Amino acid sequence: MQPAHALPVRDAAGVAAALPFDRLVPALRAAFAAGAEAPRRHQHSIARPGGPDATLLLMPAWQQDGFLGVKLVNVFPGNAAQGLPALHSTYVLSDGRTGRPVALLDGNEITGRRTVATSALAASFLARPDAGSLLLVGAGHIAGMTAAAMRTVRPIRRVRVWNPSPARAERLVAQLRGEGFEAETAAELRDAVAAADIISCATLATEPLVRGEWLRPGQHLDLVGSFRPTMREADTEAVRRAAVFVDSEVALEESGDLTEPLREGALRPEGVVTLAALCRGEHPGRTDAAGLTLFKSVGTALADLAAATLVETGAGPG
Repeated sequence: MQPAHALPVRDAAGVAAALPFDRLVPALRAAFAAGAEAPRRHQHSIARPGGPDATLLLMPAWQQDGFLGVKLVNVFPGNAAQGLPALHSTYVLSDGRTGRPVALLDGNEITGRRTVATSALAASFLARPDAGSLLLVGAGHIAGMTAAAMRTVRPIRRVRVWNPSPARAERLVAQLRGEGFEAETAAELRDAVAAADIISCATLATEPLVRGEWLRPGQHLDLVGSFRPTMREADTEAVRRAAVFVDSEVALEESGDLTEPLREGALRPEGVVTLAALCRGEHPGRTDAAGLTLFKSVGTALADLAAATLVETGAGPG
C-alpha cells in the first residue's frame, strides 16, 4: 500500500489506454493551436567509450493556470547491440498554479504515442486525402505504432516495412496483420519508396536512407528519427524537392535532415512552416495533389504536456 503522500504512477499500459490515437491527435491539434510555454530543451551528450555517445534530454512545458510538466529522457543508441531499448524516459506532471507534483507517468509511452500522433496530425494537413499505402522505414517501437496513428487521419490499408534486419521487419509485419492491415516486408527500399503514398522513417540513421530522386509527385515524407545534426534519414535532394514543415523551429538547428540542406543552400528557413501554423489555419497545408510534402519532427515539450494532460484529466490543455 502506497503512503498517502506518494504520487500516482501511470505505467505504460495505463498511459497507452488513456491515449487512443483518435483522441490524442485532436488533443495535439488543440494544443499546437493554443500554444504553451516550452523553453528550449536541455541536451547533454554523454560519452560512451567503445560505442556511440548517449544523450540526456530535459523537456519542460507549462500553461498558465494549467499543468506544468517535465520529461527526462535518456537515449543510449548502443543499447541495440545488447537487445535493449535505446530510449528510457519519465514524465513528471505538476499543478502549474502551486507546483505540487500530480503524477509520475511512463515517459516512453508518452514519447512514443505523442510522436506518432504528431506525425499523423501533420499528415492530416499534408498527405493526400486518398493516401492508402504507407511505407515504414524502421521496425522499432515508434514504427510499430505509426500505422495505427496514421489510420485515424487517412484511409491506410496497405503497409510495407523495410528494415536492415529482415527478422525485425517480419515481426512488425505479423503485428500489423493482426491489426487488420495488408502488410508485407519490402526487399528493396528504392522500389518501396516509389510505391508508397506516405513514407515514415523512424530510425537512428546517420546517413540518408531515402533519396530525393526516388520520390514521386503526390507523396508525403515523414521524418521522425534524426534529432542531432549528425543524424539523417533523407538526403538534400528530398528536402529540396519538397514543401517542408516542422513540429518546431528547433528542428532547423537540431536535425541533420535540415541542417545540411540549410548549409548547402538547398533550404531557406523562411520557407519552412510550423505545425502550429497549420493548426491555427495560418497555412492551408497541401494545396497541390501532385506536390511533395515533408514533415520533420524532433519532438516538442508542448506535445508531451498535451499527452500527459490527456492522461490525467481526459482532456487536452487549453
